[in-house]
Amino acid sequence: MTLPRQRGLTEQAADAAIDTACRMLRLPSIRNEFTEIADRAMKDQTTYRGFLAELLMAECDDRARRRSERRIKAAGFPREKSLRAFDFEANPNIDPATVHTLASCEWIKKSQPLCLIGDSGTGKSHMLIALGTEAAMKGYRVRYTLATKLVNELVEAADEKQLNKTIARYGRVDLLCIDELGYMELDRHGAELLFQVLTEREEKNSVAIASNESFGKAHMFRRTRARQCLNSTGSKWGPVTEPHVSCGL
Repeated sequence: MTLPRQRGLTEQAADAAIDTACRMLRLPSIRNEFTEIADRAMKDQTTYRGFLAELLMAECDDRARRRSERRIKAAGFPREKSLRAFDFEANPNIDPATVHTLASCEWIKKSQPLCLIGDSGTGKSHMLIALGTEAAMKGYRVRYTLATKLVNELVEAADEKQLNKTIARYGRVDLLCIDELGYMELDRHGAELLFQVLTEREEKNSVAIASNESFGKAHMFRRTRARQCLNSTGSKWGPVTEPHVSCGL
C-alpha cells in the first residue's frame, strides 16, 4: 500500500495521512502524540529539525518503556515492589546508599551473585523483587522464582527427560532471582538439581538469593563463592573471598 503524495493538503487531510502512515510504519507514539507536539512546536516556533527530533524521541522513549514493561512481566514477579517504597527506617542497619549502588546493576554486568539472608519479615523479598525490577528496567533479562517451585520444576523435568533443556533455559537469563530458599527443607535430590542450575550460571550470569538460612546450613551452596551479601546486623556490602557467607537482612 502506498500513500498518495499531494501538496497543499488541508489540516484534516494531513492529520489523516499522518495517522495512516504511522499505522503502516508502526509508530504508535508518534500517532498518539503528534497533534500535541505539533501544536506545541507551532506555539514555541520550533524549527523543523527540532520538531522532528521531538517526535522521534517520543517514539523512542515509549518503545523503551514498553520493552521494560515486557521484561518486568516476563520476569514473573508475584507483585510490584520498588526501592522507593522500601522502608529503610524499619531496618536501620541497611545502608540506603549501598542498596542504591546495587541498583546500578554493575554486579549483574560482572556476573556476580547477590545474597539477601535474614529472618522473616525483614524485607528480603521486597529487596529481591525491587532489585530485579531495576535490572529489568535497565535492559537485563530477569527471572523470579520461589526455591520450592524451581526445585519442583526441575524434578518434573528430570522425570520427563527434559532436565538439560530446563537448566539451560534458567541459565540464559541475565539475572535469576530465587526467593524463600531455606523456608522448606529440600531433600538431597532436589538440592542437587538446584545446585546444577547454580553451577550452570556460575561466573556466566548473576543469581540473587533471598534466604532465612546461613550458607553454612545450605549444603547445596558449599561450592558457591558469593561475592556480595547484604547484612542488617552491622556488616556492609562488599567483596568477600570466603566460599560461605552468612549475612542478615
